Amino acid sequence: MPGLTQYVIWSLCTVLEMGVVVCALKKNAFRKYLLLNIYMLASVAVTVARFNVLTSYGFTSPQYIYVYYYSDALLTILLYFALGSLYAHVLSELKAERYLRFATLLLLAGTALFSYAVVEQSSTRLISRFVVELSQNLYFVGLVLTYILWGAILKMRETRIRIIQIVLSLGVYFSLFAADYALRNLYPSTRSVLSSVQQVIGCFLPLAWAYAFWFSPEEARMAPTRVATVPR
Repeated sequence: MPGLTQYVIWSLCTVLEMGVVVCALKKNAFRKYLLLNIYMLASVAVTVARFNVLTSYGFTSPQYIYVYYYSDALLTILLYFALGSLYAHVLSELKAERYLRFATLLLLAGTALFSYAVVEQSSTRLISRFVVELSQNLYFVGLVLTYILWGAILKMRETRIRIIQIVLSLGVYFSLFAADYALRNLYPSTRSVLSSVQQVIGCFLPLAWAYAFWFSPEEARMAPTRVATVPR
């Protein structure tokens, strides 16, 4: 069973996720960043579901393991679509929303097919292995897409502080989780330690987004020269 520290971090992350939605509502940004807020609400719902299964069946039970990995895949897909919506915000002047939606779905389908091909040779638990592989691959795809988006921000000299903060924090979040997955695969013996680290990483994104919504007005702009000199 998780210890007291893990429960505290778990609760803190849930409060921060709700805080993102509250901040977005207070600043009239809920609809503008709808998919980001849907992701946060889904994360809260998933936390409640996981806690109920945990208290009913136990931390090492098959029920909890299935709920954990399947819900993790769902959240990763939602975050992937939230990232796609950020592309629409940054590239809004190009009127390319339809093409962005098509590209997002195509890349998701390609990642799913690749993940299935990786686990196809497994004779047992094919679906479970596919779900885990899909989540990991989407994190790496999300990492690459976030850095591409940051390149677009620099190229187009985007100056809106809020969108810059949201994209940068998402890049850091994806980078941390990608590193976590890589370490888990390279050093399986460290998974118990990395589980606590993963929980702490999970608190970073809602904290950063809540800050962006609350302290960065939508109309706030950054000087173009400052955007261009942000480290890549």
